[in-house]
Amino acid sequence: MSMFYYYMQVSLTFNISANLQSVFTWNTKQVFVFLAAEYGTPKNALNQISLWDSILPSKEDAKIWIQTTNKYTFVDQGSNLRNKDFNLTLHWHVMPKTGKMFADKIAMTGFRFPETYR
Repeated sequence: MSMFYYYMQVSLTFNISANLQSVFTWNTKQVFVFLAAEYGTPKNALNQISLWDSILPSKEDAKIWIQTTNKYTFVDQGSNLRNKDFNLTLHWHVMPKTGKMFADKIAMTGFRFPETYR
């Protein structure tokens, strides 16, 4: 008996515009920022796929404006994401020179995968 597995590779084009200068203080070494697609499944309440990331080494670099496609592969194995809602969430982790790391995020909702695809 043979089993066939179908998968879809998702390619997104997105614009990111963010000003994270306010998270830089005298104690900030750098900020790690990433964009994730987030969705739920019956097996896992939260699934995260990293689409893009960057390290911001200074306050001057913390004004982000990019237009790009996903940097990392996003694959739907078995066509389970058809017609499923998902969020795009921008996460940032502030890495201090000393002390505890701080993280925050902002979610953009209202996205849906297509009902049909090849």
